[in-house]
Amino acid sequence: MEFLDYAFMQRALLAAVLVGITAPAIGIYLVQRRQALMGDGIGHVAMTGVGLGFLLNTSPVWMATGVSVVGAVLMELIRWYGKTRGDIALAMLFYGGMAGGVMFINLAPTGSNANLTSYLFGSLSTVSESDVTAICVLAALVVLVTIGLRRQLFAVSQDEEFARVTGLPVRALNLLTAITAAVTVTVAMRVVGLLLVSALMVVPVAAAQQLTRSFAATFAIAVAIGVSVTIGGTVTSYYQDVPPGATIVLLTIGAFIALTALATPLARRRARAAAAEGASQSAGDPAECVIPASREAADRAGV
Repeated sequence: MEFLDYAFMQRALLAAVLVGITAPAIGIYLVQRRQALMGDGIGHVAMTGVGLGFLLNTSPVWMATGVSVVGAVLMELIRWYGKTRGDIALAMLFYGGMAGGVMFINLAPTGSNANLTSYLFGSLSTVSESDVTAICVLAALVVLVTIGLRRQLFAVSQDEEFARVTGLPVRALNLLTAITAAVTVTVAMRVVGLLLVSALMVVPVAAAQQLTRSFAATFAIAVAIGVSVTIGGTVTSYYQDVPPGATIVLLTIGAFIALTALATPLARRRARAAAAEGASQSAGDPAECVIPASREAADRAGV
């Protein structure tokens, strides 16, 4: 545990834990909405914010947060009103964000492609105290939204029309989800990197779904996986001198494969047990007690 003696590793581990919590916490809603790649798109847009931060000599994290939020709102507006041209508009937004980031950081007096690389793929040694402060504040906002409004966000993610009928402000909640995703991307970029953060938002959720279909259980397991792989990847990166972002993502994919291999035989066993139980109940019950399989069957049975 000698790595804890170094201040930069203490900062990196704290940032990693916060990323492990926040990324799956918002990712579960994106998976439910079938917007698994939204984080990737926001990451492209955030590059412009990083470049502007270096150009204007301000915090790249806070600047990336502002630009990402604007980009996320634009993505939601395009989703609502874009229709057939929406995919083209999104493509221009994503690639424009990448190009803007490269251009601005090269125009900055203190910027270089090496600086941009640390934000694209993550870097342990460059996590500063100001970065940790920003990450803590932003992570607190993400946790507050994803847990405090979990019922409303889940309802909108499952069925927008039903949520609208029940009186929920669907558009406002959709915008809040997009903004929270944008904040999460900037939280994670110092540890995982802008180009890899989407994997940490999606894969732990997909891995957790292999074991359970309950929202609460999936949420808890996904966050546990996220924290485990971010800590494991950070420590591995220190000892083996490998990129932290890539290590974390590979560990996440490994967790998904392991849980899938574990869940498959269990699911088959449960299915066989349920089928056997259903068959035994049908064979043992009197004919008049058997529940019809459909309304049509009930009508034929006179129920």
